[in-house]
Amino acid sequence: MKKEPANNVRFWICSIFFVLLSVLSILQLSTVQISFASENKEMTFKTINNPSTIGPLITERELTGFHNDVPNGKLVQTTSSVPINRASETESDIKVIPGGQSIGVKLQTLGVLVVGHHQVTGDKGLSSPGEEAKIDVGDVILKINGEPVKEMNDIKGYVEKAGNSHKAIDLTIKRGEETIHTSLQPVYDKKENQFKIGLYIRDSAAGIGTMTFYEPSSGKYGALGHIISDMDTKKPIEINNGTIVNSSVTSIEKGNNGIPGEKQAKFSVDEDKLGTITKNTPYGIFGKLGENTLENKKYNKPLPIALSHEVKEGPAKILTVVKDEKIEEFDIEIVSSIPQKSPATKGMVIQITDPELLKSTGGIVQGMSGSPIIQNGKIIGAVTHVFVNDPTSGYGVHIEWMLQDAGISTDKTTLKTA
Repeated sequence: MKKEPANNVRFWICSIFFVLLSVLSILQLSTVQISFASENKEMTFKTINNPSTIGPLITERELTGFHNDVPNGKLVQTTSSVPINRASETESDIKVIPGGQSIGVKLQTLGVLVVGHHQVTGDKGLSSPGEEAKIDVGDVILKINGEPVKEMNDIKGYVEKAGNSHKAIDLTIKRGEETIHTSLQPVYDKKENQFKIGLYIRDSAAGIGTMTFYEPSSGKYGALGHIISDMDTKKPIEINNGTIVNSSVTSIEKGNNGIPGEKQAKFSVDEDKLGTITKNTPYGIFGKLGENTLENKKYNKPLPIALSHEVKEGPAKILTVVKDEKIEEFDIEIVSSIPQKSPATKGMVIQITDPELLKSTGGIVQGMSGSPIIQNGKIIGAVTHVFVNDPTSGYGVHIEWMLQDAGISTDKTTLKTA
């Protein structure tokens, strides 16, 4: 009986120890997507047309939920699936040219995106017609009075006409997968001497990222490795169209105090157009290249790709730009990787080990998203996230899911002998 107090003490000490480990695990694995350096902090982004209407395709912070997937820095399979038969695994015959180029990205939204509400000073005091019409942040205005809306300038004419005639305007709105119809009456703003609807809206967004791969025969490409979300609504941007252009990295801003670093870059959407953007998915942006060809002096011929089960823990390389437009190769370590039977955005944990890259960037930074990962002469994926409290490490996506969204079939495979 005298041993019970001692046992109880040991029990509580152990309990406290495990709680502390859990908390540290959660803090360490906070992550952030690393696609775009915010142009609001970089004057060189004034090369973009109409910057007042542009919201940067900035990172979507995801501070919880990942630690369950990566205990002790190791990825584990969290979904039930059929065990892989190593004797019947396949290898892909697909070959694509690796990227690494810094690219500027300009997206035109599908319709006009609502990013906020504001008050209008009318005859009856302050009001927000848009908010009163139950239009939410994140809604997309598709039509006004039955006519398609493609850009912000389309809305101004309808608002003025409805205000002067004292009539309401009818709106067709997309909210998630639902289409909603509503109406609102513009209010004359005494301070600005014009009719207003009390909504902040946006029709485009821009930023920088990294090209992952392209297929020379078809011109199909993939970049970024993750979806682009609006900076205000934090929701994925539904695109009408988009353009990628050449971009030049002007400087690197290192991260500190849990804030990830970023590439500072410049580009013009009117010059050096490389291609179109037709898709914005959880695995990146995709489209077709135009006549202007991409240059990669280090890898100017197609490389084979490795499926997720072929990726090994150990040394690998990434291609990215840290100055001007020069693509450089840097050493990394694949800390952990899991074979995936179905698409998943986080397939690898990676760590930067190259002394030169650590010196110039401190690790993984925003704008590096999409940098191709190469192991044993094969393209295996792309860099997508950085751990906020450990910028030397982050996540990567397996290349097969990017190829799938690019419309490049990974079904063309050969059997691997046991």
